[in-house]
Amino acid sequence: MDTLRVHKDERIALLRGIGLFSGCSDEELRQIRSLQSELETEQSAILAEQGRMGNEFFVIVNGTATVIRNGDPLAHLGPGDFFGELALLDRGPRTATVRADMDMRLLVLSRSEFSNLRQYFPGVASKMLAELGARLRRANTVFDGTAAVGDVEVQAS
Repeated sequence: MDTLRVHKDERIALLRGIGLFSGCSDEELRQIRSLQSELETEQSAILAEQGRMGNEFFVIVNGTATVIRNGDPLAHLGPGDFFGELALLDRGPRTATVRADMDMRLLVLSRSEFSNLRQYFPGVASKMLAELGARLRRANTVFDGTAAVGDVEVQAS
């Protein structure tokens, strides 16, 4: 029983340290913890595949991943970064592939859990929207020719 409690407390501390959830109260963090599950994956694992339907949203706890679009590396993601939300928001296919650079630990929310997160935690939803806007602006600088792909971090959804 104490082991389970420590594990739950560790997950709360983990969530608190992720920028996306930094404005949440302890009670909100407990509710978010109850929505998500953890995933450990090995180096080179494909976490999201461009063109395929996405059913999960990911937050990186440990490790790094590379975002690849049309075969070209686009960005690197690390602890606290998230991906997979766009396919859940618009129900479209993944816009990029995300490959683990090393063994990783991630928090994962299914489509319904992600929907609950957005609905019941508007502060988290606002942060996600702000990040999506920032990603779009960074992508525009690449497409407008004002920055090279490697010069900006355009993250995957």
